[in-house]
Amino acid sequence: MRVLVTETLSEQGLDLLRADFQVDVRTDLAKAGLAQEIAPYDALIIRSATQVDAEVLEAATLLKVVARAGIGLDNVDVEAATRRGVMVVNAPQSNIISAAEQAMALLLSQARNIPQASAALKAGSWERAKWEGVELAGKTIGLVGLGRVGGLVATRAAGFGMRVIAFDPFVSADRAKEMGVDAMPTLESLLVQSDFVSIHLPRSPETENLIGERELSLMKAGARLINTARGGIVNEDALAKSLEAGHLGGAALDVFAVEPTTDSPLFAFDNVVVTPHLGASTKEAQDKAGTTVAEMVRLALKGEFVPYAVNVSAGAEVTEVVRPFVPLSEKLGALLAGLAGGGLRSIVASYTGRVAEHDTRVLTLAILKGILGRSVHEPVSFVNAPTLAKDRGLTVSEMRSTVSTDYVSLVTLRAETDEGPVSVAGTIMGRSHERLMQVNDFDIEVAPAANMVFFRYADRPGIIGKVGTLLGDHHVNIATMDVGRKTEHGDALMVLTVDTVVEPEVLERVAASIEAHQLRSISLPG
Repeated sequence: MRVLVTETLSEQGLDLLRADFQVDVRTDLAKAGLAQEIAPYDALIIRSATQVDAEVLEAATLLKVVARAGIGLDNVDVEAATRRGVMVVNAPQSNIISAAEQAMALLLSQARNIPQASAALKAGSWERAKWEGVELAGKTIGLVGLGRVGGLVATRAAGFGMRVIAFDPFVSADRAKEMGVDAMPTLESLLVQSDFVSIHLPRSPETENLIGERELSLMKAGARLINTARGGIVNEDALAKSLEAGHLGGAALDVFAVEPTTDSPLFAFDNVVVTPHLGASTKEAQDKAGTTVAEMVRLALKGEFVPYAVNVSAGAEVTEVVRPFVPLSEKLGALLAGLAGGGLRSIVASYTGRVAEHDTRVLTLAILKGILGRSVHEPVSFVNAPTLAKDRGLTVSEMRSTVSTDYVSLVTLRAETDEGPVSVAGTIMGRSHERLMQVNDFDIEVAPAANMVFFRYADRPGIIGKVGTLLGDHHVNIATMDVGRKTEHGDALMVLTVDTVVEPEVLERVAASIEAHQLRSISLPG
């Protein structure tokens, strides 16, 4: 497979890609000519200068993934990419530490007038009285947004002895409390209490000009504003007026509504600190962006789950609690489809226990991918699985309950088929040990494997020995075996994992010898 890189990428990232793919670095295509050159490539890696529009995507007949080495995706037509089944990924965590540290750097610079005092001293002026600052200890910092960067700033501000409050309607009060933060019910309640206000939101139609003349007037006299998030969230004209009126004590800005900006009324104020969008400008952030997108491209081209795909329906980043259940859910989907033998129409995916406390939509996508991978004659990805399922009239509904009596977390699938109900359930033992715990309401415990065989039969003595002998006679090695039953002398379910695929005629011979009334041989994804 071929990967095209149109802008500067860290050597670590390039080396990771070169280990598996042919990599062409063509920085000349960042400005023009991309549509004419993209056709042979399976993946495209960009930064902010390359425009990936509908024309480029139309010409990219082999393209499977577009990766942005950074956070913003303003230069990618995500909707057009999704329509064409092209995954779009970014590196949302690559610069969060750098961004948080930049916010703290500006906070300290604003509080202690460091850049102004440095410039004055270098110009020959020793002005101790003029550049008197304020302490952070005992002050209140209000964070507008308590996401990844906001959370890191909260931790660092608390380390300076500050009281931390935040407004974020998507973060519960309990979660904020766990972070040592007091959640505010409204933006206004945050503004009136804060000595420092720090912005940590994405720019969107909802957040554009969020901090305007009215909001600035609600801030304490002498309060200070820091914005390292995105330009346009703070109305710069209103900010200049508030500073000129002497209401605010100062501001520190790393971002602007229009960039690059080299001239602004804000630059005239001694109590304003500015930097040219340096939030992600550290060596570590650039290295992480390069290696992150390289890994995302590798996963995408190998057909595996890509955590930072922005046009996957789950949308959000997968939490560490949910992540181990992604491959398990895909295997459960494949098992369900194999046990059903076709005729699946609707499925209920139930998530119970700790995993149900998190966003589980990605697990439902994994289930669809596992089901469709057995029946669809085209590549199935986390991007196109919902469309392929819809085309086939297959629907999956979710149920979640945080109460689980038997397991810390459990994923259960139930479906109605032409042959009756089918169900499977699985969990994770420890950190990463997958276990199949139920099949058609029979309690069993076995690790999912590449080759699995299921027999259902009337429970009676001698069956286990007979199955082992017959398979041994045909040189089939049994890796594990488990038997479950609901009642004594009722039906039993035998689950085998074997080292190799068993020939159909061998399985039929075994089934006939034990008078099995159901036989399924299933191969699972790796």
